[in-house]
Amino acid sequence: KELTTTTKGGAFSTISNFEDAQRMAKMLATSDLVPKNYQGNIANTMIALEMANRINVSPFQVMQNLDIIQGKPSWRSTFIIAALNSCGRFKPLKFEFVGSDSQSDSYGCRAYTDDLDGNRITGPLVTWLMVKSEGWLSKPGSKWKTMPELMFQYRAASFFGRLYAPDILNGMQSVEEVKDVGTTIDAEFEDVTKLNEITDLFEKHKDLLSEPETKRIEEILR
Repeated sequence: KELTTTTKGGAFSTISNFEDAQRMAKMLATSDLVPKNYQGNIANTMIALEMANRINVSPFQVMQNLDIIQGKPSWRSTFIIAALNSCGRFKPLKFEFVGSDSQSDSYGCRAYTDDLDGNRITGPLVTWLMVKSEGWLSKPGSKWKTMPELMFQYRAASFFGRLYAPDILNGMQSVEEVKDVGTTIDAEFEDVTKLNEITDLFEKHKDLLSEPETKRIEEILR
């Protein structure tokens, strides 16, 4: 049977897909080239495989760009920008800074681009007033104090992505947002897991599996 890193319906849609993903995850988790969050961690690696399947990219690319911040998965801002630029829906993102005084509350940045028909698409404006009101500037070790221009662009890109391409971000925020805000999933885009469905499917058909396979799946579903 041929194994691929993309499975119809995802890793958690059927027992067969689940077993295939588990075997691939076990192999990837033994590699020294994957980030430490995935080394020896089959469960984290299976989640990376599922994410790669959903957005149609390499599992290794997901593992390199999906960080776990305080136990919460989040995309690196550079990956968000790259994913938006390569999705084929828009031209590459551009950034516009608004205001002449870089210290005023009204100073800010927005991401924008054109769609394939030439229509301009503009993301939300991120201003100093927003940064201060949300408490991002006062966070310990805040990068807004040392590299505000870069942070403005990162945040503007993340807002643009969640507004115009939520399926690519899968409701997750950027690493910088998680550090600033302390939350990862937007409720309106939160993905509902199929863990209960796969558990029920496993219970109905576990008599068809060998004892070692049954034990492995039981450990993962705990």
